[in-house]
Amino acid sequence: MAKPVEVDAVWLERIAEVVNGLEYGSVVITVHDGRIVQIDRTERKRFDAAAAARERSSASPQPVAGRPFTKTGEAKR
Repeated sequence: MAKPVEVDAVWLERIAEVVNGLEYGSVVITVHDGRIVQIDRTERKRFDAAAAARERSSASPQPVAGRPFTKTGEAKR
């Protein structure tokens, strides 16, 4: 039968610190032999799709009128 997990005030405080401020992501608590031995935090950043599209369009080079792009993305002269 599995041992009950030992969770004292120190571990509860550590877990709260790891979870605090996490907007998107996960927290993994690793237990060995009934004791917490590790806490892993994986954080994700999510961005507004419209803002990301504007960012991409402003970062890409703009063609000069009547001059097509080359393979490198620069306008032909």
